[in-house]
Amino acid sequence: MKRTHYCAAFRKENAGETVSVCGWIQRRRDHGGVIFIDLRDRSGMVQLVFDPEVAKEYFPVAEKVRPEYVLSATGKVSLRPEGQDNPGMETGEIEIYIEEVEILNASKTPPFLIEDDVDCDEMIRLKYRYLDLRRPQLQKNFQLRHKLTMAMRGFLDAKDFWEIETPMLTASTPEGARDYLVPSRVHPGNFFALPQSPQLFKQLLMVSGMERYFQIVRCFRDEDLRADRQPEFTQLDIEMSFVDQDTIMGLMEEMMKKIYKDLLNIDIETPFLRLPYDEAMNRFGSDKPDLRFAMEIKDLSDLVKDADFKVFADVVKKGGCVKSINAKGCAKYSRRDFDALVKLAGVYGAKGMAWIQVEEDGVKSPIAKFFTEEQLTAIVKAMDGEVGDALLFIADQWETTCIVLGNLRLEIARREGLLDDDKQSFLWVVDFPMFEYSEEEQRYVAKHHPFTSPKMADLPLLAEAPEKVRADAYDMILNGVEIGGGSLRIHDGATQAKVFELLKLSAEEVESKFGWFLRAFEYGAPPHGGLAFGVDRMVMLMRKCASIRDVIAFPKTQSATCLVSDAPGAVAPKQLRELGIEVRLTEE
Repeated sequence: MKRTHYCAAFRKENAGETVSVCGWIQRRRDHGGVIFIDLRDRSGMVQLVFDPEVAKEYFPVAEKVRPEYVLSATGKVSLRPEGQDNPGMETGEIEIYIEEVEILNASKTPPFLIEDDVDCDEMIRLKYRYLDLRRPQLQKNFQLRHKLTMAMRGFLDAKDFWEIETPMLTASTPEGARDYLVPSRVHPGNFFALPQSPQLFKQLLMVSGMERYFQIVRCFRDEDLRADRQPEFTQLDIEMSFVDQDTIMGLMEEMMKKIYKDLLNIDIETPFLRLPYDEAMNRFGSDKPDLRFAMEIKDLSDLVKDADFKVFADVVKKGGCVKSINAKGCAKYSRRDFDALVKLAGVYGAKGMAWIQVEEDGVKSPIAKFFTEEQLTAIVKAMDGEVGDALLFIADQWETTCIVLGNLRLEIARREGLLDDDKQSFLWVVDFPMFEYSEEEQRYVAKHHPFTSPKMADLPLLAEAPEKVRADAYDMILNGVEIGGGSLRIHDGATQAKVFELLKLSAEEVESKFGWFLRAFEYGAPPHGGLAFGVDRMVMLMRKCASIRDVIAFPKTQSATCLVSDAPGAVAPKQLRELGIEVRLTEE
């Protein structure tokens, strides 16, 4: 039988039509002589009616089928009897009286119900992912994902970009996360790497004169996983020549505005706020601040540096700082609640956390006795404290203080229900540090990557104060999640050589790792820049999902395994011999 309609296509206007549908049985109900079946395909559901007076020879089929059987059915669309409409179904005004039916395939009883909000362990769902993907909620995720990538392609095509593929088997460039390595059979002892991003090749495309490139590309990073991170992921990769930062950022804002309007009917306000990195850290304790709520961090170092509370005073004397956030309405917290926040602060590097509860009859705090009445009044005033508020304090070095309070700020927001998923808080974080010092490696490392251009105004600082050099880099943030990031690139050899020197890469290392790339820049490289968007993260946010796994068809688990295919797994000794590889496993 040929399908004439998807299941969710029918409305009362279709009454009287003879149609054919195909799909999976969601549920079957026997009402004493008449059997009702809800048939489901990716569009939704429709109710089938098996009445022996309409098609007696097919009634036994309806009696034997079970959920998840695959059916093809033909019948006449009818309006439901008065008072029996189902407003919970798109097709709730009609039903189809079946005249012919064929079982296309039977099904075992699934290990969990195929319905949204099913109560089932996620590991079981991932093992039977092909069943999990039948759930309407997940299918809507992938419908939006498809529409998103098509919208991206359409927008960029209209802006004169060309979609160009770059290699999947590349050279290892171990200056970022760990590479996934692929052994070469033809060149024994040598390895390809799967790309962490198309960074070097897209820059070569600019040298090639392509001028405007994009690619929706799979990337790979062998790193620890989180709710918004997978070992393989998809990004929209973009690069363009003869542009400045404002041009790139303006074009990307235009793209986001169009995508959100076309796909979600949401009006995004542009231009986006731009926050310098230092300001984002000082005010919100994060380089990806969530601005759906206030609760800004304030520096109280000058107010507390002369207090009798030695913890605060000593930190300030040693060049650190004392910062605080006002958790509005949280003076109600119990000692147990505050102890939990102290523990969380320790997870992010704090040696402790102090607090003040602002109450009707004054302040209540374990540290109140170390301050004069005037000092306490000044602190509460500086924090805009009101009765019912709780002031949280961290004393440490600048970066630790910012990071800890940034995470406490988010925890308070989660507890107090301040994270509104219907808000779309876009912004750019700009002027990142070009370098950060690694105590472990005893050298500077690139904050983004070594091909990011320093701001032209900071070029003289490369030689005398590299820690003060700002990068021409920019990250797009949505609701506290980095959804995209990029930079202008270095396009002259002298600046690139100086950056490699600061990173303590010898001439031999540079030649070994990047020589093939840098040679291209001897032949007239244009000024260029670009960025990449995390497609998975974008869909996760647009669909309000809790995990990135809900928008990836066959995701890996927290331990980077695929439960459907049992990957990674052992391979045959013959395959290893062909590759010249011997595996030695330690007890650890």
